Amino acid sequence: MRLEGKIGIVTAAASGMGRAGALRFAEEGAKVGVVDVDAAGVERVVNQITQAGGEAKGIVADLTKDSESRRMVQETADAFGGLDFVWNHVGHPGPSRVEGVDMADFDLAIILNLRTLVVATDVAIPLIRKRGGGSLLYTASTSGIRGSLKSPIYSMAKFGVIGFAKSLAKRLAPENIRVNAVCPGTTETPMLRAFTARPDQDEMKGKDIDALLQNRGSDVPMRRRAQPEEIANAALFLVSDEASYVTGAALSVDGGTTA
Repeated sequence: MRLEGKIGIVTAAASGMGRAGALRFAEEGAKVGVVDVDAAGVERVVNQITQAGGEAKGIVADLTKDSESRRMVQETADAFGGLDFVWNHVGHPGPSRVEGVDMADFDLAIILNLRTLVVATDVAIPLIRKRGGGSLLYTASTSGIRGSLKSPIYSMAKFGVIGFAKSLAKRLAPENIRVNAVCPGTTETPMLRAFTARPDQDEMKGKDIDALLQNRGSDVPMRRRAQPEEIANAALFLVSDEASYVTGAALSVDGGTTA
């Protein structure tokens, strides 16, 4: 198995790509800290892992709080005896507007896309160092590679995620700690509806959200949306030893959108 003997964490793991990643990592032999604010969702994922013969620890955490970002890393390491990798997947769409921006929504986007990532990494690095190396993986986006027409704040944050990953990759490479970003395109997850239905998008007012969602992905060269499992498979590669010479990468998993 590709993660046999490894200990890792997945944030935003109750649904979508995070859930798919937690299940996939456990299937490949990892002991997984399953982190989300959704207690019922965390329990469901942990049950799925354990019923399949894997090992998981459910951690209900509000990652808008620094103390919770630190706690989820330390609890996982304490439960399983160390830490080899972290997939910091949690994020937030943020506001669509710049003119008339809701600064509370802006702050939340920065906290969930950037701040929690930095706080968790602060705690994770010494733990991974003790294991002789490992992997830090961050979820960016195709919006972190090219500007997003409808999501400038989100794009700003995800450009920051990629910049952080590339800088940290250089710093930690001599210690055998690899740092990468995965950049999903349009993916079939609950977040897709959250993006599409943001109330501050004037052009969406009065429109049928379900009809709009049906068309999302039609402009992708592969003519479809990604499934969460497809992003999870890319994440699996990046946290595994198969990617032993991959660091500082921003891997697009987008059906050719950024080609």
